[in-house]
Order: sequence, then C-alpha cells, then structure tokens
Amino acid sequence: MSATVEMRRVPGLPVTQHPEVVSGAPVFEGTRVPISTLFEYLTDNYTLDEFLEAFPSVQRDSALKVLAYGKDRILRELDL
Repeated sequence: MSATVEMRRVPGLPVTQHPEVVSGAPVFEGTRVPISTLFEYLTDNYTLDEFLEAFPSVQRDSALKVLAYGKDRILRELDL
C-alpha cells in the first residue's frame, strides 16, 4: 500500500510544493527555483532584475506576487 503524494499550491500565488521537487521546498510554479532564493538574493543586495537574469524560468510577475504577498502578510500580522 503506497501513500499518495500530492503537489500543494498556495491559492492566488504562483507557488507550488511537492515532496519530490527540490526536497519539498516551495518553488515558483513550473520551475525548480525555490522562493527562498528570491529572498536570499534581495537580502544579499542583488536587485530583482539580477535575480530574474540568473533564473530566467521565473516570470517577473510571479516574483512580484510573492513579494507583495510577503508584504501583505507582515502588515496583516501587525494589524496595519
């Protein structure tokens, strides 16, 4: 008897997660690029354009949606 392994999606975001893709890290939909890589690039003072150049499989709109979600989530947590 085998367990069914399913891809998970974040509603409204171009993000998926599957245990067999990049060790289960959330990735940009249709790619193997972890969303954490975007935040690491920005933390290391790279620009969004530099990130997109390094990972051409990620669409600008997808990256902007992930960043906007992070911003909205923080503001919601702080009740702002």
